[in-house]
Amino acid sequence: MDIIFGYLQSGLSAFVPFVILLGLLIFVHELGHFAVAKWCGVRVETFSLGFGKKILKYKKGDTTYALSLIPLGGYVKMFGDEVGADISAADKKYSFLHKNVWQRIAIVLAGPLMNFFFAILVLFVVALIGEDARKPAVGDVAAETSAYQAGVRSGDMVISVGGAGVRTWDEFQHEMNQRVGQVVELSLQRYGFNEPVKVQVSPQSRPNPNILSLDENIGEVPGLVNHSYAAVVGIRSKTPSEKIGLRTGDRIAKINGKEIQYFREIEPLILPLQGQTVSLEVERWPSLGASKSETVMIDTQLPSFSSLEALGLEKSELYLSKIVEKSPAEKAGLLAGDRILKVDGVDAKSWESVLDVVKAYKGEGNMTFTVLRQGEIKDIAIKPEITAQMNAQGGEDKRYTVGIMPWIAMAMPPFEKISADGVFPALKRGFDRTIDITVMTVVSFLRLAQSKISPKSIGGVISIGQAASETFKTGITQFLTMMAIISVNLFILNLLPIPVLDGGHLLFYAVEAIRGAPLSMRKMEIAQQVGLVLLMSLMVFALFNDFTRLFASH
Repeated sequence: MDIIFGYLQSGLSAFVPFVILLGLLIFVHELGHFAVAKWCGVRVETFSLGFGKKILKYKKGDTTYALSLIPLGGYVKMFGDEVGADISAADKKYSFLHKNVWQRIAIVLAGPLMNFFFAILVLFVVALIGEDARKPAVGDVAAETSAYQAGVRSGDMVISVGGAGVRTWDEFQHEMNQRVGQVVELSLQRYGFNEPVKVQVSPQSRPNPNILSLDENIGEVPGLVNHSYAAVVGIRSKTPSEKIGLRTGDRIAKINGKEIQYFREIEPLILPLQGQTVSLEVERWPSLGASKSETVMIDTQLPSFSSLEALGLEKSELYLSKIVEKSPAEKAGLLAGDRILKVDGVDAKSWESVLDVVKAYKGEGNMTFTVLRQGEIKDIAIKPEITAQMNAQGGEDKRYTVGIMPWIAMAMPPFEKISADGVFPALKRGFDRTIDITVMTVVSFLRLAQSKISPKSIGGVISIGQAASETFKTGITQFLTMMAIISVNLFILNLLPIPVLDGGHLLFYAVEAIRGAPLSMRKMEIAQQVGLVLLMSLMVFALFNDFTRLFASH
């Protein structure tokens, strides 16, 4: 019952944004067909938003405008669009099928093209309003990396790359991509410095982690990243930090009233306070299954200490938050709260280093996990098993795992609202982003065919409803951006050469234009039937994926 209730609740909250988003996109699409049909002299009998029983209707001239019961599409019914219809000589000039092939192509193509141009318009509006973009802020820079050795420090803000000013992290990455193998001067704004700090780096080429991009490689300086660890702490047993009431997994939100976001902010704030009474505001989850955290106030006198390590406080990434049921780790006896020290004798310096050792497992024998548990060191033998892991792009990676989850928490990078400097820059921005989304959508189909993206990532109306609901809650620019993305998807999908879709009709008319005569009625009927089966199968599969994800989340 809880699952069903959760589903209904989720569905109701998503309904209004879903109707607004899909209703507008359907209206725009059908308006394209309608407008060009009228321009070509075709009599339009019905313009309907939705399918099925008509809830509201209004007739003006030859056209009945209707709002129908099922809001999952729409249609424009044109006079003479049925093959074999008995049409008088006087009415042929109003008949769709009696228009020349180029007019029919224009009418059919107008629907998808309207979705494309609508996306440009929506993203033009977004560019004028302004949207949140990641600032070119450097995240946590590890001391052993090339970026650190070049002089880059955590928290630096990139002002320019090789003299080219940058306002966002994406712009910074673009400039780095153009300068692979070159020595590049970065101008950095650093906290506490009045003048920009100049450093020189050399971007290296590495495979692009974004499989939806046409760029196979990107420019990267090892260690120069945009992400930072949140102020979530790992607490060693029997240390001063444990004695004052801190627990592993706590997120320190304030120190003496000063808000903090990143783990790297803790040490410089807390070191000068040793021996003093300190007030800590901590965000704590009472249990791992809890849906909400609670705020805990800790007022204590800090002891004298030389470092966070002496205080027994460190990053939480090597502490285990959860052990997967029936996994090799659970069978071997690993417990939530264990702190990983070594894996097969290799020091665990980061969670990434743990993953690297497990990924290198060859399938023979056991691996030895050395962990710290309540102050005692234990060696635990585990035999990894191959499991399917879904990656960020929706594809499946099969690799060895042991079934452990760490206390990793990353902080959101800083964002800034970026607006276009005028109408024409906004229009260019809208066009450029629409082209980018179009390319990404086409590439996603290609990656799906190459099995680089899992078919499980395909979503249907429920996924659209959830996306509409979440972005609607987040803000108008996010909602409009999602609307533009779906509009581009409709543009691409409708151009697929599948009979019953616009692309299928365009294929028939293209063949007619080339050969000078239409295909036989029998061939078109067979193609329509095959196309309908394909389309219905895809819809059922997408709906199955939607329900699978929905029930899994509850």
